[in-house]
Formats: sequence, structure tokens, C-alpha cells
Amino acid sequence: MNPYQISLQKLLHYIESEDYKGYDPYDFLNCRLPLEWLGKYGQAIVIQSGKRIPFNIRPLLGIRKDYNPKGMGLILHAYSIMYQKKKGEEVSSVKMENGIQNSDLLLEKMQFIFNWLTDNYSTGYSGYCWGYNFPWASPGKYLKPGTPSVVVTAFVCKGIYEYYRATGDPKAVEILKSASEFVLNDLEVTEDKTGICFSYTPVKKDCCYNASLLGAELLAKTAFVTNDFIQSNKIIKAVDFVISRQQPDGSWNYSLDFVSGKERKQIDFHQGFVLESLYEIKKIIDPENKGYDESIKKGLDYYKNVQFDEDGYSVWRVPEKWPLEIHNQAQGIITFSRLSKYDDSLFAFAEKIADYTISHMQSAKGYFYYRKYPDYTIRIPYMRWSQAWMMLALVVL
Repeated sequence: MNPYQISLQKLLHYIESEDYKGYDPYDFLNCRLPLEWLGKYGQAIVIQSGKRIPFNIRPLLGIRKDYNPKGMGLILHAYSIMYQKKKGEEVSSVKMENGIQNSDLLLEKMQFIFNWLTDNYSTGYSGYCWGYNFPWASPGKYLKPGTPSVVVTAFVCKGIYEYYRATGDPKAVEILKSASEFVLNDLEVTEDKTGICFSYTPVKKDCCYNASLLGAELLAKTAFVTNDFIQSNKIIKAVDFVISRQQPDGSWNYSLDFVSGKERKQIDFHQGFVLESLYEIKKIIDPENKGYDESIKKGLDYYKNVQFDEDGYSVWRVPEKWPLEIHNQAQGIITFSRLSKYDDSLFAFAEKIADYTISHMQSAKGYFYYRKYPDYTIRIPYMRWSQAWMMLALVVL
């Protein structure tokens, strides 16, 4: 086996030994203490402070390992790609790599996760949708556990889309159609002369570029599996809106405040989200003279040359170098692997990122660390944020 297969095998052993359950950097409000009296500002401080603690104090606070819908979607996505490859090898009578799971076992695990997701969605909305298994608080909003978002729903549906491609299960198509109804009916939409933007959640009207594009990607993939392109105009408008906000250097800021007209500058792994969504949408819906390729190439150039160094280390948030963050590393591997058609050197760079990440952030027990600072490392093995993302990254690579 090559070093990436070895790393993946060790990681899979850890993930499966934990039965896909784990802690999350943002789960501190699941503790036994009555934190409601702190209000959303106080609870936001608790979350932001908690994820910076280098030691895992969650058991002392009564916080339990749990399934996370987004994490389960990412793992389903990865298993489904593995299954498609394995079936191809078996049909071609290619000799199996020692230690890699056979297709029947993979299918059993895929079906377990698919069934869990279809049984554990957020009710009370127009269609299937999912949220996090913990409360979320920020100065701008408070979300109860299970409050659906377009981001969680879209990543779950990326997994279901690959599950459908792997198995042809018609139930997966029905769920994708249903989830599209959530995007179309439950999320507020902002429209201007450049296009439209889907809100992050049904709770508040807002504009986050990567989140809106993920909603558009879900609509595009649903159109593909149903061969019904009635929503193509909305998908194109959502893409136009985001492309119009690309900076001259190729980057995207994080979000737009409708009242002030100011953008929140946060450039990190979300650059990879935007590029991947643009690429996935373009494969399905590619209207003439839209300049999608030009925007993607410009964004890739910024992503590679500004956000990563030549060794495969991603800065945390431009221009801040520290900490070394596992999510940044994983998304770099995924984006440069999948979009390597734009530049042959990108796949080799994805390998370089993987080499650096495995060398500096994988435990001997198989799991990946959360963050590394110059003087210490947060080694807590978060399931969704770290393990699920790195599983998908290594499988895509």
C-alpha cells in the first residue's frame, strides 16, 4: 500500500472503533451546566473559549460523544467513493490491496449511515434537512440543536449523491428532491442585479458566499439525478452572485452584511468550498460565456500561492499563519485533487499537503489532531471536524 492508503487504513480503524461518534470543537453548550442565563453573547464566548482549551475536559462537563449529521454525511461520501472504486476493481478482477475493505462490507457501512441520516433529520420544514447535534451561539444568532442549515444539509446531500451514484438506490433521489425543497422554500433569498443569495438557515436572512453556493450545488445535483433542470436559472443566479464578489486577487471574503454593505474578511478553507462548488455546478450546468473557468483558475491560483506554502502548510486565516488547522489541510487536499484538470501540478501539490499533514498531524493511534501552535498542540480527536474531513480527503486523493 502507498503511504496514503496506510494513513487511511489507520484512520478508518479509529473512526470505526468509535462507531462514528465523537466530540466536536463547538459542542460545549451540550454540557450539564445551565448556560442559558449567559445569553447568546456569553454562550458564544463559552464556545470560542472551549475550542481553544488544549485538554479534553468534556467528560467532566457531562458532554458525551455523539453522532454528528455533517460528519456522517462526510463519512458516507468517502465510503461511497471507496465502494465505487472497489466494485470497479472486483469487476476487473484486479488484485485487492491487503487491508482494504471489500465491497460487501463497505455497502453494509454505507447503508447503516444512509439509514441513520434518513431517520435523524430535522422535522417541521419543507423537506429533508439537517443541523448540528449541539446548540450554536454567536453575537448574531442562537440556534437550537438540530436547527437546519444549508451547509449541513448540503454536505449530507453530497454524501447521499455519491451513495446514489454508488448504489442506484431510488430512495436517495427522493431525499435529494426533498432537501431541495428545503433550500427553495425555507431559506430566505436576497436578490440584486448580480444574482441571488440563499440564507444560511431559516432563522435569519443573511449572506454567506460559500453557504449559498452549497445550496446551489445541491439544486444542481438534484437536477442531474432527476433530469429536471427547472431550477437552472436560480442556480445560475446564485453562482453569478458569488462570482461577482470575487476579489481582484482571486479570493473571496466570507460574507456580506446587507445593512452596511461591508464584507467580513475571513479567508481560509472556505475558499476551497467556493471553488469546489463552482466546479461541481459547472460540470452539470455550464451556460455559455459565464466565465466560470476564468473565475475558478483565478481562485485556484490565490488558494495555492497565498494560502499554502511550498511545503503544503496552509495558513490559518490570511494573513495569520498560526495555528496549523486540520480543516484547512483536508480541504486543500480535496480541492487540489478534484480540480487538478485546471493545472497538472495541482495533484502533486495535493500529495504534498497530504504528506505534510500525515507527518505533522496524525497520531500513532490513527486519528488526526485539531490544531498545532508553535508551543503546543490540541490533540483532541474531533470526529466531524478532523477525522471525517481527513477520511474524505485521503479517499479523494
